[in-house]
Amino acid sequence: MSRIGKQPVAIPAGVTVTAEDNAVTVKGKLGELSRTFQRGIAVKVEDGKVLVTRADDTRMQRSCHGLSRTLVKNMIEGVTNGYKKALNIDGTGFKAVLQGQKLSLSLGFASPKEYLIPDGIKVTVDAAGVNVTVEGISKELVGEAAARIRSYYPAEPYKGKGIKYAGEQIRRKQGKTVA
Repeated sequence: MSRIGKQPVAIPAGVTVTAEDNAVTVKGKLGELSRTFQRGIAVKVEDGKVLVTRADDTRMQRSCHGLSRTLVKNMIEGVTNGYKKALNIDGTGFKAVLQGQKLSLSLGFASPKEYLIPDGIKVTVDAAGVNVTVEGISKELVGEAAARIRSYYPAEPYKGKGIKYAGEQIRRKQGKTVA
């Protein structure tokens, strides 16, 4: 039995969870999320808790058991508190500008990189244009959006310029030595 999968997930006040067949829908104060799980994974709502069980002990069922429980937990957390990722932009002349549903990043290239913000994600940029915050109720979407923005110019190890997560440590390398 999966150690994570067999633990029940508590449902906080103000959140409703409905499970029918393989589909689970979670509604809370911030919005609504739904997901369909693999056949053989059963989700039940009992006594203010969500229980995830599996049909048999095949390798695939065992590997999806704990994952399914964690996904339900993340859905409940998302509609309750939401998720947030902060990015910092370091570099001379590097900045971000928000233009409607498009994030324009000036990163030293000939033309600015543009990122189209997906539905369900809110992006904010500070006045200086160097701190970008990605927020939403889906942990998966928030993480993917932040990773896509970071992928345009990841922080490099010699000068440390580029886009990095807030709190991320960049291992610096020594440059060339002059003989």
